Amino acid sequence: MRTKLLALLLLALPAAAFAQTPVGHWTTIDDKTQKPKSVVEIYEAKDGSLAGRVTEVLQSDRGPNPVCDKCSGDRKNKPVKGMVILWGIRKKGNVWEGGQILDPASGKVYSVKVTPTDAGKKLDVRGFMGFSLLGRTQTWMRRE
Repeated sequence: MRTKLLALLLLALPAAAFAQTPVGHWTTIDDKTQKPKSVVEIYEAKDGSLAGRVTEVLQSDRGPNPVCDKCSGDRKNKPVKGMVILWGIRKKGNVWEGGQILDPASGKVYSVKVTPTDAGKKLDVRGFMGFSLLGRTQTWMRRE
């Protein structure tokens, strides 16, 4: 009996050890240039959803300390570094969705779907308006 229980626990261990979650630090990769743009920390918000903030700007056409000049509301002319750009996503199967993502370069807010891939080392981040088919995807890389 103990042998069977031990075997079941050992079989369950790899699945738990490799659970894919977007929580952590990610290097964003520009989908057009394929160059690193920033570092985003994805974390659990107080309401249990996931959110993400820019912790570092690696490359910007607007200098080392860009502001969100095209944003509206509270984000208008605020520094991109430290800004929450992803919010309200919740797990649904193997993806996190239902939230929104801000593109600080354009000031536009999109619906978002986030899918961990490559054993959690990569994150496909799809921003879209209306239907998921009408959007674009960036692949972010997990930071060690």
